[in-house]
Amino acid sequence: MATIKDIAEIAGVNHSTVSRSLNDSPLISEKTKTKIKKIAKELDFEFNFSAQSLNTNKTGTIGIIYPEQTAEVRISLYLTSLLNDIRSSLEKEFIDSIVSFPKNRFTGESNIKKLINRKKVDGLMIVHSDIDAEDWEYIKNSKIPCIFLHYMPKSNIKTEVDFVSTDHFVGGILAASHLIQLGHQKTMCLTGNPKEEEVKQRMSGYTSIFKKNNLLVDPKLILEGDFSFESGYNIIKENVNMIKEVTAIFIQSDLMALGSIKALKELGVKIPQDVAVIGYDDLDIAPYFSPLLTTIRQPREQIAKIGCERLIQLLNGKQTYSYQSKFVQPRLIIRETC
Repeated sequence: MATIKDIAEIAGVNHSTVSRSLNDSPLISEKTKTKIKKIAKELDFEFNFSAQSLNTNKTGTIGIIYPEQTAEVRISLYLTSLLNDIRSSLEKEFIDSIVSFPKNRFTGESNIKKLINRKKVDGLMIVHSDIDAEDWEYIKNSKIPCIFLHYMPKSNIKTEVDFVSTDHFVGGILAASHLIQLGHQKTMCLTGNPKEEEVKQRMSGYTSIFKKNNLLVDPKLILEGDFSFESGYNIIKENVNMIKEVTAIFIQSDLMALGSIKALKELGVKIPQDVAVIGYDDLDIAPYFSPLLTTIRQPREQIAKIGCERLIQLLNGKQTYSYQSKFVQPRLIIRETC
């Protein structure tokens, strides 16, 4: 097995230079670090991160806190794709990750406290909309670097933490503007939990454009689902009469939109000739269904990249006097369903 001594001899430097290079020390030039890392890779050298952590109190690992629903494939395709983007961004920086739910599903104990207490992670990335008050106080008191991603934190802690999210208000605006430009005046909306901040923001943006055009969004035509394929399918099947009242449907998740399209087809409703459909997310699977789904794209890769860069800044002690809120702009993806 290769050693630091072997790398030092090949590179023509001393042991400490090799060690500092593998630790990304700012005392070593980028040229030297690149050279030494290349030699280490060629020798299949495995740096002893356990020993490193004893000296630096760093584990080289980030804790990613995900919602329990991620275990349900039927509603978590977007979150699963986002997780892949997060892990890719971290791995490019040679950072490992531990993915966990907030609570142990069997004991109810806090996984967040356990990760912090056992010093398993250097920081936390929270992809969850509802971290309870006790866990949040524990995170704050531990002073562990932390950032919220995708979900906006609750209003009572929004000023106490960095977060990166899609600008869902703009997402709602894009959906409404597209439908109105196509001449649609009476629409149905299929949402997720109306208490969720992202759902509120989407509907707020959506209704604002209708009001601006002197049009109303009928509250009776706003129906709640759970973002799953089955949810979209069932809502359409259970509200056939409402379909006859509208010319377009704004659906706040692509999976729910695909389920709705299946139900509409079974009812003999032509898309987009009879009813236009616009989704939200731009899932990787969306282009494989017919007709191709028009949707609002959440910029997953950009959200993951910005979030990881910010968390790394915090890990390196680059805290600012104020917390940073970053809203990433969504895009309208026009295909065949409108």
